[in-house]
This record gives sequence, structure tokens and C-alpha cells, in this order.
Amino acid sequence: MLELALPNSHALGVMIVIIGALVLFTRESIPLQTTSLLVIVVLTVGFTLFPYSANGVTLAPSDFFLGFGHKALEAVCGLMSVRQGLIRTGALEPVGRVLATMWRRGPVLSLLMTILLTAVLSAFINNTPIVVLMLPILIGVAVRTGESPSGTLIPMGFASILGGMATTIGTSTNLLVVNVANDMGMDAFSMFDFLGPAAIAGFFAVIYLWLIAPKMIPERQPPMSGSVSRLYTAQIRMNKDSPLIGRRLATAILRTGDALKVETVQRGKGAFINPLPDVVLRAGDRITTADTQTNLREYARLLGGTLFSGDQAVDAEHPLSAEGEQIAEVVITPGSRLNGVRIGNARLRSRYGLRLLAFNRFEGSQERKSPGLDEVQLRSGDVLLVQSTVDNLRELKETADFLVLDGSIQLPSTRKAPIAMATMLGVVAMAALDIMPIEISAILGFMVLILTRCLNWKDAMGALSTQVILIIVASLAMGAALLKTGGADYLARLFVYVTFGAPPTVVLGGLMLMMGILTNIVSNNAAAVIGTPIAIGIAQRLGLPLEPFVLAVLFGANLSFATPMAYQTNILLMNAGGYKFGDFVKVGVPLSIGLWLILTTVLVWAYGL
Repeated sequence: MLELALPNSHALGVMIVIIGALVLFTRESIPLQTTSLLVIVVLTVGFTLFPYSANGVTLAPSDFFLGFGHKALEAVCGLMSVRQGLIRTGALEPVGRVLATMWRRGPVLSLLMTILLTAVLSAFINNTPIVVLMLPILIGVAVRTGESPSGTLIPMGFASILGGMATTIGTSTNLLVVNVANDMGMDAFSMFDFLGPAAIAGFFAVIYLWLIAPKMIPERQPPMSGSVSRLYTAQIRMNKDSPLIGRRLATAILRTGDALKVETVQRGKGAFINPLPDVVLRAGDRITTADTQTNLREYARLLGGTLFSGDQAVDAEHPLSAEGEQIAEVVITPGSRLNGVRIGNARLRSRYGLRLLAFNRFEGSQERKSPGLDEVQLRSGDVLLVQSTVDNLRELKETADFLVLDGSIQLPSTRKAPIAMATMLGVVAMAALDIMPIEISAILGFMVLILTRCLNWKDAMGALSTQVILIIVASLAMGAALLKTGGADYLARLFVYVTFGAPPTVVLGGLMLMMGILTNIVSNNAAAVIGTPIAIGIAQRLGLPLEPFVLAVLFGANLSFATPMAYQTNILLMNAGGYKFGDFVKVGVPLSIGLWLILTTVLVWAYGL
């Protein structure tokens, strides 16, 4: 029987920090970037106060910042920028148009083609832009056919995760695992080294997503598909006999229960007064506001004014009009500049030309526009029901801040799309043929897009996610601390101790299962980086090849199917499709278990364990 000694105090402290980080990663009230920064600070301060040097290994506090210059982070940032170039130029438009045409002709076969195309594209392009491309197409088809999109969105989203596990650049998680393993002395994986196991498992997963999963999902409706009151812009002309003549504007607003939102105050033909609370109202003043028909009429009554639409008083012959405007649902994307911004500070009207009608979050909260919503912090996956002009909504589709779900299948198109697509293919080809490392080819691809004006600096910087950057740096810091203090070796010995006497198949499967559970609860990047040195330690302890155990971590960290929080695209799917938490559990758990069993079997067979 093996003996298991306790780890040293530094290793024990690092493990406590990691457990605390994993717990905080599950708290939705705390942004991931906040937790990541806290981890870096705690490790830096801790090793400054209690220096570590043992067995010829010294861990300096500055080492925890090396992740900012790590090749994995360079590759991720470069690929995020190249991805943004594809979005901005509409390089994936042909794919969208082909799918839209196919769906009109044969939905069953089209679902299969959608799943396959999504998986293939996600092997080379980050999952998020693929899902962002597919969502409006599938929802648009559903709107036109009168069918619910429930049976198509989850299979499409899961296919993107499935494809992402097939190559080294499919996800940032893959890049991190491959690079951390390489840093620990293992030979680097090339782009397609683990395509075989992923393809075998993917074959069965595609059949499941195509034929079985749609039948398991109840018919759901998008969260804001019900009726909603349209907003109208109108003017309230203050009549001579109004009781508010000679009173302050603040008094008039108070009379409406603080519900009146004043945009402008017009005095005379061309004079506009800044609508400050101290403005004294005069007869003939016109107060411009926007609200529902019912509320506008009530405001006019309470203020003792006459409601005008343009130059005409509102009556039976001249009703309120919102000509040229339409209502649409927009989703906050993972890379949106509005993540973490209060609704009251988002300037939706002035910056984006949007009037907010209602708000929905995946916890099930749905609210009409109210003063209390101004304090709500926006986050990825939130759905906003907005009203705007058709032209403005069309322009909004080209921004990275929103995903517009208005039933349209129109996609952006520019003459520079071929350049962006060729650049992406070049990045992939140079890395796949070992001409240069992916971090170098990605940066070169980014520079090509800048020089050819496929991408401007503003859009490029907007493509970089602070959340992703900080979580990668924090994960690398935790992984380095765990490795150099001997914590990874201790956890490896603990795993071998618990599984003592078990065949390698059980040990490998247990490791992948553990990673699969963690990735559905906490950050998949953090779980993968922490798990990689442990996997290498287990393999070394057992005297077995390193590769299958590292791949067990990689594949396990990609089994992000069982919960909506497991992956950022799951949140987008949940809100856009009106899914419940249980829908992901019902479809994702069998898929995760099936992939776990198949991948474990394939790895054991391939490496002769």
C-alpha cells in the first residue's frame, strides 16, 4: 500500500487559494475577472511575505505575472482579433446564406448540415462567433415557418463545443493545456494530433444531436415573444389653463410619479431649453417625451396639456405614429463593451439609438422598463427588447456589442471578406504545417487584417476580452504555483493513492470525469490548467505515457454541456431560445456521459493502456 505524506505549507496554501478561486468562479455575483485579479494579488502578496525556495526551485512573486507574456495568451489574443475581422467583413456570409436556403427546402437534412458545418468551423474559429452567426439564421427560419427554434438551437450550440475540442486552436482551453504540457517538458501537440479521438466521439455525438436531442427538448418560446406596448415619441403642449404654468419642471415630473422622461423642452418655434429640473414652465411650452400611448395620454391629462404628434394634435384622425420603427430582441454578447455596465449608464438611446422596452435574464426574471432597471448591471446573455429604426437595427448587426434577434437572416457583406477569410486560412495552414507556431501566425494574421483595413484598431481592441485575458493569466499563475511548490505532485500521489490497484483505464476515465464535472461548475480554463500538471504527475507515478492523461484533461474540460453556465455560448442559447436550466441537463448529461465513455475507450485503445 502506498504511503501519503502531507504537502509542504506553501503547497497547502496554494491548494487553499485554488479551492477558493474555484468556489468564487461559481458565484455569478462576482465577475470572473475580479476573481482572477484577486487570485494574482493573493499569490503575489503571499509569496512576497512567505518566500519559497526548495530543492533548487525558487518561486518569485513576479513569476505570477509571466502569464501576460505567455505564448498561449498571445495566441488567444491574436485569434480573437482575427475572429473579429471575420465578423466585421462578413466573411462567413456565404455559409449563412447557404444554410438559410437549405432550411427552407428540407429542415431535417438542414439540421444535420447545420450541426456538421458548425462543428467543422468551430474546430478552427472560436465557438462564440459561430454561434453568433447561426442564431439569427435559425431564429429567422423559425419566425418565417411559424415553428419554435427549440429543437435546433441547443444541437447547434453543442456542435460548436464538439468541434472546438478537435484541434489545438479550437478553444482557448485547448491552447492552454497544450502549452502548459509543453512548458512541463512534454512534446508539443500539433494541430491535428488529437483529431482522431475527437472525430470518433464526434460521429456518435452528431447522430445524437441530429436525431435524439431535438425530441428531448420541450417546445420553448423566446423570452419576449409575447405582446409588448410600442413606444411613441410625442410632445405635450402646455395649455394656458394648466395648473403647472409658472411651476418648475421637477414639479411636473413629480406629478406623474417620476414616470415622465423629458427629452427636450421647446419654447417658441426654434428655441430648445435644456430640460433641467429648475426650468419654469410657460404656456405654449412643448415637452418632448417617449412612452406608450396610454401613458402619453395620461401625462397630457395630469399636466393639463395637449398631446401633439409632429404639428398635429393627436385625435382620431391624427393618431400617434412610430413609422419606420420596429421592435427587436438583442442579446449582450460575451465580448460586448456593455458587460458589467449599469443599464442607466449604458446610454442605449444616445449611443445606439435604442429605446429599452423590457429586460430578461436567464434566471427567469423578466421586467418591463422601470426605474429600478437602471441599477441592473448588464452581462453576457442578457436579452433586451428594444425599439429602433430599421436602418439602425441593420447597422447594429455589424457591431460586436449586440446579437440582433429580429427574425432577419440578413448578414453583413463587404468586399474585404475574401481577404479576411484567406488570412484566417493562412493562420491555420501555417500552424498546421508547422511553418511557424500558432501564436506567431495569429499575430501576423492580425497585422494583415489591420494593414488591409479589414479591421481597425478600435474593433481589434474591442475584440480582446478582459475576462478571458485575466482568467488565463490567473490560471497560469495557479498552475505554476501548484507545480513548483510540489502541490501538483501531491495531488497526483493522492489520486494514485485513491485509485490504488485500479487498472489504467479506470484511472484515466476517473481523471476525465473529474475534469468534466469541474468544467460544468467552474471556469474550464482554470480547471484545465490546474488539471494538466496533475495529469502529468499521475502518468509519471504510474510509469505510463503522458499524452493520454493530458488529453483526458483536455477532453474532460471540453465536456461543457450539462449546465448553461458551463460555457459562454450556452448562456446565449438559453436566453435566445427561452430554454430552462433543466433543458441543458436533460440533453447535456447523456451527451457528456456518452462522450466520456467513448473518449476514454479510444484513448485506452490508441495508447495501449
